[in-house]
Amino acid sequence: MNLLVVGGGGREHAIIKKLKENPSVETIYALPGNGGIAADAVCVPEIGTKDIEAIVAFAKAHSIDFAVVAPDDPLALGCVDRLHAAGIPCFGPDAQAARIEASKVFSKNLMRKYNIPTAAYEVFDDPVKALFYLRTASFPIVIKADGLALGKGVLIPQDLTEAENAVKAIMEDKVFGSSGNQIVVEEFLTGPEVSVLAFTDGTAIAPMVSSMDHKRAGDDDTGLNTGGMGTVAPNPYYTAEIAQLCMDTIFLPTLAAMRAEGCPFKGCLYFGLMLTPNGPKVIEYNCRFGDPETQVVLPLLKTDLLTVMQAVENETLSSLQVEWLDETAACVILASGGYPASYEKGKRIHFSAALPKNVTVYHAGDKLTDEGLVTSGGRVLGVTATALSLEEALNDAYAAAETIYFDGVYLRHDIGRRALAALIH
Repeated sequence: MNLLVVGGGGREHAIIKKLKENPSVETIYALPGNGGIAADAVCVPEIGTKDIEAIVAFAKAHSIDFAVVAPDDPLALGCVDRLHAAGIPCFGPDAQAARIEASKVFSKNLMRKYNIPTAAYEVFDDPVKALFYLRTASFPIVIKADGLALGKGVLIPQDLTEAENAVKAIMEDKVFGSSGNQIVVEEFLTGPEVSVLAFTDGTAIAPMVSSMDHKRAGDDDTGLNTGGMGTVAPNPYYTAEIAQLCMDTIFLPTLAAMRAEGCPFKGCLYFGLMLTPNGPKVIEYNCRFGDPETQVVLPLLKTDLLTVMQAVENETLSSLQVEWLDETAACVILASGGYPASYEKGKRIHFSAALPKNVTVYHAGDKLTDEGLVTSGGRVLGVTATALSLEEALNDAYAAAETIYFDGVYLRHDIGRRALAALIH
């Protein structure tokens, strides 16, 4: 089989490595891919993720048997719709279903309409009305740009001045472009956060192993928000009882709501959850695999990934038993100095030791040059280890991370610390 994976980050590398395990897979093309992915797939760097015409033309020209559209932008732009129209089976939601992430207003209104637990909120398309509302609000408060903003469209003002600046930045200065034409202002929730990715064919659902992301750039959750500086799986706060509660009150109701709205969701549905004192609530939905959650979740998948994805596409997921290894995984991100603000690119990456069997390096932001691999993004590498215990997985991931160097490399030193503390208690 010839496969095509749209995307070029650590998430896509994790997907590609897992797809490669299927013996029927001959060639995997990555559009655009990256320097490290080139070791596992044929990269096509000249085709970007938003160039839907070129992606479909490439798929047709190369007799693609199955495609995986991984990032949010091409999903929202209807890449799956176009591939299906060209007769190519693929994994991912169509554009109508992708609105669950592409529009915060759509997803919040969906939850309100179908009584899915989430934070109380108001929607504004007029900055004056938003500012008037904020003068009577409690702080901290959460302000979200409606559309896609590279995972950065969420601000948490601590007081009215910060809130006014946030509204101005999003709605007037358009720091997130047209994504800020509308905003959602919602109450600030507290409690442990949990990420749960789930395979779904629109009716049946197979949740993946839960995970815990670490969003802040610095140790002890300090610094700016990032795309994620590391992850562990499973998340110790997500007990069997909470999992069942989420299935009954959030997961199945969300799928039923999407069907009722005429846009059934097929693909990977990501539930960003907060375990509040009043029960689990949805912070956000994503219409695709999370990054870097994928880098700890997929290594624990026992069932063949391509088989699962085909069952989603063929709407036969209910007849497939999706199984998971009874292990843990930890991922430590190696980032460029200065990320998520400005950073330099083109730093040579040095690997000083062979990796143990239980460690995989997922390439996110690098490219191949005549000199070897050099940095080309903010998050450069994801070093993932699997083990029987979380402590072992973390020790092995950090030990492997120490053997990799590039100028300006930085990482958080406390990935998994909260999870370990939760396990002790």
